[in-house]
Amino acid sequence: MGQHDHHEHHGESLADAARHFLEEAGEKWTDTRAAIFDALSGFSRPASAYDIAELVSATRGKRVAPNSVYRILDLFVATNLAMRVETANAYLANSHPGCEHDCIFLVCDTCGEATHIDDDTLSAKVRGVAKEQGFNSVRPVIEVRGICQKCV
Repeated sequence: MGQHDHHEHHGESLADAARHFLEEAGEKWTDTRAAIFDALSGFSRPASAYDIAELVSATRGKRVAPNSVYRILDLFVATNLAMRVETANAYLANSHPGCEHDCIFLVCDTCGEATHIDDDTLSAKVRGVAKEQGFNSVRPVIEVRGICQKCV
């Protein structure tokens, strides 16, 4: 598989990296954005905006609207801090926000867990086919649905 090396961040290191890359993109790292990122990065499987809004609301003791969460998640995706699992309409924190690559997920239909795979060879092939078809600015999102080893 055509994989590349990158530094995986976890916990506080991940939040620090996310803040760095968001600010580098010219955006502010607000308390609300930090709370939403912390909530997102705490989920072990893709989380919906409603899951995140509920958790942040409970943690902060004041209601956070899912629409606000969606706007922030869109910003996180645009700045490579999060990845969207399209078929689940849910999000995962990007554990290596400084590394831009395409989204390839193995999504379990039983437990909902999504495993992110990096395969530059596969991504390049998909980009090449898209370019041959006249597509520009292609960023493949590939999702394979099935049942993970834990659920078999």
